[in-house]
Amino acid sequence: MNAPLRDPGSFRDPSGSVYRSGDRILRTVMPGSASEAYRAARDSGLFKDLAARGFALPVEEIEKPPFDSMAGAAHVLASPRLPFISYPYEWSFALHRKAALLHLDLHLAALERGFDLSDASAYNVQFQGASPVFIDHLSLRPYREGAVWTAHRQFCMQFLNPLLCHTLLKIAPNTLFRGTLEGIEPELLAPLIPLRRKLSWAVLIHVVMQAALQRRASGQSAAAGKKLRSVSVSKIAFVGMLQGLRRAIAAMKAPGDATVWSDYAQHNSYGATEADAKRRFVQDMVAKVRPRQLIDLGCNSGDYSEAALQAGAGRVIGFDFDHGALNLAAARAEAKKLDFLPLWLDAANPSPSQGWRQSERLGLAERLNADAVIALALVHHLAISRNIPLDAVVDWIIGMAPVGVIECPDKSDPMVQQLLALREDIFPDYDHDHFVAHITRRARVVRQEKLGQGGRLLVWFDRN
Repeated sequence: MNAPLRDPGSFRDPSGSVYRSGDRILRTVMPGSASEAYRAARDSGLFKDLAARGFALPVEEIEKPPFDSMAGAAHVLASPRLPFISYPYEWSFALHRKAALLHLDLHLAALERGFDLSDASAYNVQFQGASPVFIDHLSLRPYREGAVWTAHRQFCMQFLNPLLCHTLLKIAPNTLFRGTLEGIEPELLAPLIPLRRKLSWAVLIHVVMQAALQRRASGQSAAAGKKLRSVSVSKIAFVGMLQGLRRAIAAMKAPGDATVWSDYAQHNSYGATEADAKRRFVQDMVAKVRPRQLIDLGCNSGDYSEAALQAGAGRVIGFDFDHGALNLAAARAEAKKLDFLPLWLDAANPSPSQGWRQSERLGLAERLNADAVIALALVHHLAISRNIPLDAVVDWIIGMAPVGVIECPDKSDPMVQQLLALREDIFPDYDHDHFVAHITRRARVVRQEKLGQGGRLLVWFDRN
């Protein structure tokens, strides 16, 4: 057995460290309060109950591996390794809302059995397809009567406040969240919310008052802070607070305004015949390659992700910039129970490695591991809207996976004309000949097909 690799993001937790070992995740449990809390939850059947309800990953205790890194552990736990780790700043409104509700449901279920959560980190929620699942078993601990919800502020910053950015401000919070990592502070959000919106219960209690308390606490003496920490809250009040938050979040709706590309699948430059041909082309590649994991760059509402799954792809990780399209994609994945995770991506500025020593949260390139990629209706957005050279766009896409399909509309295409309408055409090399030439320098062209009479070219590449 090779020595497991320690996850660079687990260094903050004194309860234990996380290691990657093959298709499993190993977690050490250190002696003392951490091991006592773990045994209490284990012996109560809490872990099995949460896994059976789909709230948390299953976990089992294993014999301690003979590695120095685990020598001091009281226990070692094993869970299945998820195929892709996403971060909250890559979630759409729909995914963020699912994650928040899962966290609250798990917390309420734990309280029913006499347990509490030590934190409320959104990073402790991951996705299997579009279904959220909790991964941090060591944050469960026995409930203490009268305990205050110490993670209230963290929950607001990492779950509630990003959702309120969507619903109240009509602003997608992804770049703001990515810039802070710890979430969106109430003190930042409160001044931006319109006055009439501040009168709602959820906003008044969890944003306005939270911001006021923080300002007050920052100017208090040590004695006053100690007095504040001695406040107790009954379990009934605690549960009521969580249930109230759950009702508020469950009632939230995604912004209803149509976004630029959310209806792209229905309103584009080709008709049903061309769309069918495009679907067949993608499915032919997938049926031949049978990828365990496929990346769909520019997945929109998930039409071709679903087609890839139907043709034999094991799972699809989709990416798009448009939040309206991503919310539709998440609804599709949930309704049809697809192994499809649609995530937000600014392809010209992907998530970097960041956090402590620039390794706490890994960049997108370090997390992606795919057998195939499809990039449909994407190339022109990067090459023309973002001024990225066509050869660099092709190189980036081909580097994602050894096999894939790339679509390139030429300048005669109405969608490209729309992008060029209000700017100078400074792209003399943007055409199909240059596009194919860039591909052939990096991979073998297995097949290419022009869609109907339009200006769209599909190329199936293989760089094996």
